[in-house]
Amino acid sequence: MSQKLTREPEAAPGKPEPTPSPARPDPKRPGETVFRGFALGAGIAILAILAAVATFLLIQGSPALLADPAALTAKGYGPFLEWVLPYVFGTVWAAVLALAMAVPVAIGIALFISHYAPRRLAQPLGYVIDLLAAVPSVVFGLWGSLMLAPAVRPLFTWLNANLGFIPLFSGQVSGTGRTIFTAAIVLATMVLPIITSLCREVFLQTPKLHEEAALALGATRWEMVKMSVFPFARPGIIAAVMLGLGRALGETMAVTMVLSGGRNITFQILTSENPNSIAAQIAQNFPEAFGLKTNQLIAAGLVLFLITLVVNMIARWIVARRAAYSGAN
Repeated sequence: MSQKLTREPEAAPGKPEPTPSPARPDPKRPGETVFRGFALGAGIAILAILAAVATFLLIQGSPALLADPAALTAKGYGPFLEWVLPYVFGTVWAAVLALAMAVPVAIGIALFISHYAPRRLAQPLGYVIDLLAAVPSVVFGLWGSLMLAPAVRPLFTWLNANLGFIPLFSGQVSGTGRTIFTAAIVLATMVLPIITSLCREVFLQTPKLHEEAALALGATRWEMVKMSVFPFARPGIIAAVMLGLGRALGETMAVTMVLSGGRNITFQILTSENPNSIAAQIAQNFPEAFGLKTNQLIAAGLVLFLITLVVNMIARWIVARRAAYSGAN
């Protein structure tokens, strides 16, 4: 019995192939329609909330942004850009120091959990790392101000005595230990579980065939990690670091409780004269602010909002690139 074979019409030369139309919801399955509408509404709500926050910050902060610099200086506030620049520096500087300490440790822990630790140890250790992210920031602030700051002061004295020729460790050591370096250690502890969890998941997605091929060629486990795991996971590691950076930039209570900063720009990390972050400055001064000072603090919040928004957009762009690359799995 012969069968007729039909061929689909080919696209005309020089014309792109037609894109398939999106699947339509099945009228016999109303749950799909409900879920689609719920998901669409949730996405629109997120965009609406983000736009509302940006609009509020822009409207409330515009009096400080558009005010006459002479009027601001007369009231002791100073021009906005000149006033906010030290706090932008303190925000970025504390976050960079935190990432410099957290990223190597987080990658090491994630690699140990995914490729070195036995299963009976890897699973509980992963739970502990995930639970660390649930600790409130005020608890980290209490720990940093009451326990960490006195404990690290001897270390600060040693660093100043032996490495004082390096600008980072120069200057008069703080008598309380509450410096930008202490705040950075607290921030590093707070972003550690975020970076560790994301890196661990990325490491576990490395194609097994790549790992087995490297081992079959005689590579050691560390050589296999360098040849197979790190190249595959590099975009994911970068995305994890960027998300951790966004978390460190926006932290408020822990930095407020640990750091007593001011309006200065300095790279010294052991002295009592430390730059303050935008979030900590807002938290410390907003309850007593009024009039134009309130608008100035809200405008500073707008600057922090833009910084964190840019960081997270870059992170999402890197994640999207990594999603396209993960097809090798």
